[in-house]
Amino acid sequence: MRYAVFSDIHSNLEALETVLEALRKEEVGRYFCVGDIVGYAADPKACIKMIRELDCVTVCGNHDWAAADLIDYSYFNVYARAAVDWTKTQLDDPEKDYLKALPLKYEDEEITLVHGSLERPEEFDYIFAEADAARTLDLCRTKICFIGHTHSPARFTKGGRRLVNVGSVGQPRDNDPRAAYCIYDTDTGTVEIKRVKYDIRKAMNKILDAGLPEILAYRLLEGS
Repeated sequence: MRYAVFSDIHSNLEALETVLEALRKEEVGRYFCVGDIVGYAADPKACIKMIRELDCVTVCGNHDWAAADLIDYSYFNVYARAAVDWTKTQLDDPEKDYLKALPLKYEDEEITLVHGSLERPEEFDYIFAEADAARTLDLCRTKICFIGHTHSPARFTKGGRRLVNVGSVGQPRDNDPRAAYCIYDTDTGTVEIKRVKYDIRKAMNKILDAGLPEILAYRLLEGS
């Protein structure tokens, strides 16, 4: 079976719509989201609605829990805090309840999902280096684990297990502004990170019109 795995949508409806359009041509059997549906951009309600209608297996990200008041987000940078504060004003109780109910991790016989690290999933630690990846791989009970959070695609291996960062749909930070998503073929074991162009200007204008910090709009152009 072919799985679609993606992460860090961050309320970017234009990017999410384009990714899902591309995935419809990929003949995938299941959809998985590795967290952070909301935050940063201007369409949190629409993005939550699309993920729910997709019947997508989803774990929580730190911005999801911040918008649902499940974590103290005072440590976020000033732009991220402003985005969370704004997002909270846009969501109704049922949407916040949905975010509250998202689990920290998911595991089945094939894959594991966690937004940051399996070592302390509730702390949403970042994995950038081999040493950090090794600790999560030691805790992983499946052959492959998918993560997000850094917004940059990456791969790590240890002891026959793989850790794959699928990048970001809505706010890439690897100097490639195209939306990222992953295709995992459970039969062949192959993992492909794919990129797709979307209407960045439209997403930017929505951010600016909403009164969100300008940097959240302009960084989309650079993918940084």
